[in-house]
Amino acid sequence: MEWWQVLVSVLGGLLLLWLALIGVLLWISRGQTEKIKLVDALRLGPDVVRLIRRLGADPTVPRGVRIWLVVLLVYLLLPIDLVPDFIPVIGYADDAIIVALVLRFATRHAGADAVERHWPGTPQGLTALRALVGLG
Repeated sequence: MEWWQVLVSVLGGLLLLWLALIGVLLWISRGQTEKIKLVDALRLGPDVVRLIRRLGADPTVPRGVRIWLVVLLVYLLLPIDLVPDFIPVIGYADDAIIVALVLRFATRHAGADAVERHWPGTPQGLTALRALVGLG
């Protein structure tokens, strides 16, 4: 396999994961009084990647959290998954669930202050992230 095919596959997988996260987020927000806007949901993917990078580089964040964030990034970049991506729906749903679980762990153990300090997006995006990881 050529290098560009690997690159296209990784980018395509990340795009599908991003869309799966948006779907999960919109599904979660259906029961809330304040609905999450589609624009904030679309920005969530890039903002979460920047948040993960910033939290991983912050020496005040506990080492265990930083290790899990690096493991998450490596898992997302590797072509090997728990459930193969060619299986419709659940192939990318497992990635979305893993991202949500690691983000939930990271946000709870890094602390709300660290997450707010490193959050690169809008306040509505931070609210969406909290809804996604179950922090209300």
